[in-house]
Parts: sequence; C-alpha cells; structure tokens
Amino acid sequence: MESASKMLALFSCPKEVSITPYLSKDQIAAAREMDLLTYLRRFEPEELVHIGGDTYATRTHDSLKISNGKWCWWSRGIGGITALDYLTTVEGVSFLDAVQRILGEPPRVPTKSEPTAPLPKTEFTLPPKHADNRRVFSYLRSRGIDAEIINHCIKHGQLYEDAVHHNCVFVGYRNDKPAYGALRGTLSDSTFAGEAPGSDKRFSFAVPRCAGGKTLCVFEAAIDALSYLTLLKLRGQDWRAANTLSLSGIYQPRKDGSIRFPAALEQYLKDNPCVERIVLCLDNDGPGRAASAAIQKRLSEYEVIDNPPRRGKDYNDQLQMVKGISGRVRTRGGEAR
Repeated sequence: MESASKMLALFSCPKEVSITPYLSKDQIAAAREMDLLTYLRRFEPEELVHIGGDTYATRTHDSLKISNGKWCWWSRGIGGITALDYLTTVEGVSFLDAVQRILGEPPRVPTKSEPTAPLPKTEFTLPPKHADNRRVFSYLRSRGIDAEIINHCIKHGQLYEDAVHHNCVFVGYRNDKPAYGALRGTLSDSTFAGEAPGSDKRFSFAVPRCAGGKTLCVFEAAIDALSYLTLLKLRGQDWRAANTLSLSGIYQPRKDGSIRFPAALEQYLKDNPCVERIVLCLDNDGPGRAASAAIQKRLSEYEVIDNPPRRGKDYNDQLQMVKGISGRVRTRGGEAR
C-alpha cells in the first residue's frame, strides 16, 4: 500500500507554481538612470516641497532633502542619487516594484480593506545652541541682512547658531513654545537647507513673533523675509511695522496647476483673523510663480498682491544687488555673486 501511495503521488497533479516576473538588464539600467527629483516630478509632484533654489524636501519625510542631483535623509543619516535607491531604502519598496514604478507603472493603491499604518511621529528637537552667534551673524551680514534685524531675531529667541554644525537656526513658535526649526548652512559655498526633526510647518518662522496689523508679507524662506525687512529699512521705512512669514518652502504644483495649500499660511491666517491683505513675495522662478498663482486662487476672500522681487530670483538676490555685494556670497540657487 505504501509503494502504491508513492506511485500515485508521482503521477498526481503538480502544485501551482508561481512565476517571478523577469526584468531585463536594459530595464534595470534604465531605472538606475532616473534621479529622485525627476521621479517625484513625474509620478508624485504633490510630494515635493520647494525649499529654495535647487533644493527640495519631501512632504512625508521633512528632513529628506534633494539638491544638486543627490538626496539625503538627514534624520537617518542615509542618502543616494537615484530614485531606485530612494524607493528601496526609504520607502521600503521591493527592487522589482521599484523598477516597475520608475519605468512608468503607477504606484499600487491600497484597497479600502487594506489600512495604511500611520507614520511614526518624530519628537521635535532643536539643535543645541552655540556659546555665541558669531558665525551666524557674520554669514547673514555677508548676505546683506541688517545687523539690527539680526540682533532683534536673536534677542527674541528666533535665531541662533547650532553648536555642532554652526548652521543658522530660524525658530518658529506655537504661542510661546518653539515648534519649528529651519536650518541653513553658513559656509560660503554651502547650499544646505533643512529642518529640525519633528518640526511643525504650521508654525514656521515669522517676524514679529506676536503678529499685528492687517497686512502679511509671505516668503519662501526666512532669509528672504529678513532681506525684505532690510530693504524696508534702507528705504527709510519702519521695518518693525511689517508682518512677515516664511513658508519654509513651497509645494510643487500638480499637473492641473493646483497646489497643496501651505500649512504655515493656513495656520497664520487662522491665528490672526485681523489680516485683510496678503502680499505674496515668492521667488521669481518657475516654481515660485506657479505657487503664487495657485495660492491666489485659494484666497478669494482676501486682497492678494503678487509682489515678486524686481531684480534677481529672490529678495536676498535683490538685496545683494542693491548693496552691491559680489564675489563671495553664494545664493540658494548656487550662483556665485
């Protein structure tokens, strides 16, 4: 009987065999050629946040920065160049699925019966403070920012020097408690721009901390806001009377021209119902112009003025031109002046 059972097993129907999809060498090579910025622009434009110049962040991982053809996830200490590296390392996608996504197949959408796990919340942590702010002060002065305005921000706890990397740390507040930290490298050839882990973009850098008045001026970055205040002072105007807000980057517009509304602006308007007029001072480049147009469509209940810099790409460019600064300073776009 035992031998008969073995014979029957030999001639029984074979089990169903799963076939692994095949990727050719050409497909893999083509996938490896795509950089992360190109991939996100093509397949996930709503995930991109424009920090300034050629620097972007991602909405999901706010400490992951893309610049000069490379990406770095600062909070995890990892980085790479290609979209394939990003998908397999950061998103945890299998190599096969990553190649298929890059080559044009749409990402898999979870079904209603397949709940997505919430992202773990990162605790907000500001970098430790340096004993003094000499490097930050010197750097911002080299960018043309007025000394009185720099000292004002330091005095009110909105600006300091990182003890480890000597970065500028621009602090945003939720009521009287720090809730956001924008980081900016201080080396003359640095394009580093990042955020403190766990930063809440709703409470971005704003001068003054306690808002007042009916007009709000909105910028992509903190340095642009300080540059604008410096320009006001150069014109003999009262810079302390102005209300400025940094969006800490802008979202890349979607294919239909719409945009994810900036969290910092939405929160500021909610906290300051007295605002009636909004002056959009976003960058004078493609992403800045597209974001400005999209934001205007969402603010029909306000008086909105589009006010890009008249000279240069951003307000710091304009300030440097007005002051005749040249040679040593490198802008966020990487152009030496």
